Amino acid sequence: MASTADIKNGVVLSIDGQLWNVIEFQHVKPGKGGAFVRTKLKNVLSGKVVDRTYNAGAKIDIENVDRRDFTYLYNDGDNFVFMDVDDYDQINVAAATVGDAANFLLENQQVQIALNNGNPLYVELPASVVLEITYTEPGLQGDRSSAGTKAATVETGYEIQVPLFVEQGTKVKVDTRTGDYLGRVN
Repeated sequence: MASTADIKNGVVLSIDGQLWNVIEFQHVKPGKGGAFVRTKLKNVLSGKVVDRTYNAGAKIDIENVDRRDFTYLYNDGDNFVFMDVDDYDQINVAAATVGDAANFLLENQQVQIALNNGNPLYVELPASVVLEITYTEPGLQGDRSSAGTKAATVETGYEIQVPLFVEQGTKVKVDTRTGDYLGRVN
């Protein structure tokens, strides 16, 4: 058992049998009354964010979460297969655990996977990835009905909005958190 003094950003707490990641925390010592810790927690599996307050010195359960580097190998139907960079062991991660990260995964891409007792919790991608545009309509000069953007499909099959001048075969940088176009890559 740990106390609220051990709370830090990135620590995973076990609350009512569920795992919660600490996004931010603040130790508050008001002039009147006892000190307390105000936290913002994100559910590891569902992504739900809640605010929770603890009295200073309260006992909490901190879970051991191991973040390790993996290489994405291939999709095996309902599972994604990753290889540990250190010992070359392969693990299968369910599609539900991978979630939206599947839209940006390319073979041999480096990712981080958070493991708890050997079970994968979530997949962390780099902040941005470089993908090739496989299909997009030609942009018409003077067409501003869509604010200068058009739909484009990248090599993973995901559809993003790009400026009118981007053509098929162009490599673009895409934000993995929002799916936004960040720019062309030479």
